[in-house]
Amino acid sequence: MSGSGSGASNTFVEFANVQKSYDGETLVVKNLNLQIQRGEFLTMLGPSGSGKTTTLMMLAGFETATHGEILLDGKPINHVPPHKRGIGMVFQNYALFPHMTVAENLAFPLEVRGMGQAEREEKVQRVLDMVELGAFGARMPAQLSGGQQQRVAVARALVFDPELVLMDEPLGALDKNLREQMQYEIKHIHESLGVTVVYVTHDQSEALTMSDRIAVFNDGVIQQLASPEVLYEKPENAFCAAFIGENNKLNGTVTSATKTSVKVKLPTGETVTALPVNISGKKGEATTLSLRPERVFVNPRSKSIPNMFQGTVQEVIYLGDHIRTRINIAGHDDFIVKIPNSSAHPALNPGTSVKVGWSAEDCRALDAPA
Repeated sequence: MSGSGSGASNTFVEFANVQKSYDGETLVVKNLNLQIQRGEFLTMLGPSGSGKTTTLMMLAGFETATHGEILLDGKPINHVPPHKRGIGMVFQNYALFPHMTVAENLAFPLEVRGMGQAEREEKVQRVLDMVELGAFGARMPAQLSGGQQQRVAVARALVFDPELVLMDEPLGALDKNLREQMQYEIKHIHESLGVTVVYVTHDQSEALTMSDRIAVFNDGVIQQLASPEVLYEKPENAFCAAFIGENNKLNGTVTSATKTSVKVKLPTGETVTALPVNISGKKGEATTLSLRPERVFVNPRSKSIPNMFQGTVQEVIYLGDHIRTRINIAGHDDFIVKIPNSSAHPALNPGTSVKVGWSAEDCRALDAPA
């Protein structure tokens, strides 16, 4: 399998049958096959212990694969030490040298590579301008805010013009507003430089904002690899549906199915028509229905909606751009509906009786939860 598929393609990073175990028994990463394209921004997303950081550390060279091969630009790098892989790294804790100025921190990777002073100074100034810290070269890291220190860490990863940059939860220590601002800045830097970025996070909104593709990890396995839009709109299993964005989950059993439609009976007796995605469609099969809160209509006027339920409003929360409404339907008192905030939105209060409905295409019949 070594190097498979990387000949004529634009594959820059490849994991071929890679496994990782720390104790010789439990696999933290299980038979990973993943190809990352040159210039791509790929995010590894998943809960703690899912294998995403271990995968990144194997690519960086700080961990060794127990089995399989990692290739960079078609060449095996399993036995290449980290400092010879030519990879830029950004960590959550910045890892700046406190006794060096900002400019000295940025010049250090260039000195190690034997670059002359004039060229060093030019490259340092260029990356400082890129992260909007052009006048901060003489400052010490302790004189900078957390956001400024993170900008310096990003600049240091880029200063020697690497083709690959790895980022491990780099925004985790920043407050919400600064984190969102840095997401856009890193995305814009990536777009302007065309560098390949592999990014690790457990923050789903961060992954959706920044990535070309997202690899969702759970239990050492990639559950789904897709663009942010496909991952959100078309989750392939119950884990991805629950992990990415808010999601209404209804459990039931299949009563009948075609290739394009499935009827699912809920424990309370009602039937839902849905789109079969990750099920065989056999009668009696357990399934989890996935439905995004913004795809549900309250008191819909259309009579062609196949799934219509009577419910009672439990809670109404005003969130500016939308109204988040919790409704009791079919024995679920945590069914969420997101109503866009407009002059047309219905006035709802706790205790109000409402009808809710949704189309079959927006309701995905997925595997039953373990």
